[in-house]
Amino acid sequence: MATQRTISTINTATPNSVGDGFIGLNAFHPQGSRPYNPFLLLDHHGPMQVKPSNRPKGVDQHPHRGFETVTIVYEGALEHRDSAGNYGKLFAGDVQWMTAASGIIHEEKHEKEFSRQGGQLDFVQLWVNLPAKDKKSPPKYQDIAASKIQTAVLPNGGKLRVIAGELAGLKGPADTFSPIVVADLTLKNGQSETLTIPKEYSLMVYVLSGSANLFGETIDRGQIALMNADGDTITLSTSTDAKLLILAGEPIHEPLAVYGPFVMNTREEILEAFEDFQNGRMGVLN
Repeated sequence: MATQRTISTINTATPNSVGDGFIGLNAFHPQGSRPYNPFLLLDHHGPMQVKPSNRPKGVDQHPHRGFETVTIVYEGALEHRDSAGNYGKLFAGDVQWMTAASGIIHEEKHEKEFSRQGGQLDFVQLWVNLPAKDKKSPPKYQDIAASKIQTAVLPNGGKLRVIAGELAGLKGPADTFSPIVVADLTLKNGQSETLTIPKEYSLMVYVLSGSANLFGETIDRGQIALMNADGDTITLSTSTDAKLLILAGEPIHEPLAVYGPFVMNTREEILEAFEDFQNGRMGVLN
C-alpha cells in the first residue's frame, strides 16, 4: 500500500552569484549537503536579464574533481568548453551532464550570439556526488538536447520531463553512476499530481517558479522541501502555475571531504587534487 512521505524541512535559498554573469539563489552547498545526499549543490541562476555585450560573461576556467555538474537551461543560452576537448552550446530545454571524476578544467559562459543580443537567462546547476570507486574514473561529457528528453502529460494534466532515472513510466537519457532521479514537473492552476519514488531514496522538491502545496505546506519559488524517508509517494498541487524540480537518489554512505571545486572522501585526497591541478595533471584549457 502506497504511503505519503512527510516533510522533514523547508529551506529558503539564499542570494548567490557565481563568476561575473550568473546571479540567483543557492538552495544548498557541499558543506551542508548531507541531508540532500547524493546531491551536493543546487544553484538557481535567474531568471535574470542579460544586457547585450560582445564579451560573453560567466565563469572563467576552473577545475573540478570527484563529482558531476549538471546544467539545466530553461531560458537563454550557455556555452561550455573543457580540458577534455568537449565543447557545447545549450539552449532552452537542453541539459549538460559533465562528469569531472579524476579531474577536468572547464569554463561556462553566455553563448556568444545570446550575449550579443541579450535576453532572459534562467538555468539550474546541480552537483552530484560520485561513489569513491568512481571518483578517479576518466572525465565524461553528456550533451543532452531537449528533443532527447522524454516528456509526458500526467493523469491530471501536469507535464513531467525526466532527465535522469525513471519516474511515472518515463526514463531519462542521462547515464549516471548511482541511482538518481532528476525531473521537471509543470503544474497549472488547480492541478494535482501524485508521484511514486522509492522509499530508500533521498527526495527533495525545489520550486523554480510559482508555488505548490505539499503535504499541507506551501512551498514558494526559491524554497526546497526535503522529505522524510517514511513513504513512497508525494502529492503536489497548486492554485497557481508552478514549475518544480524533483530530485531523488540513493544516498552514498561514504565520508565526504570538500574544499572549493573538489569533493573527495579524505583530506589527503583533497591535497592530492590541489597538487594535480597545480601541476597540470587535470589538463589544459587553451
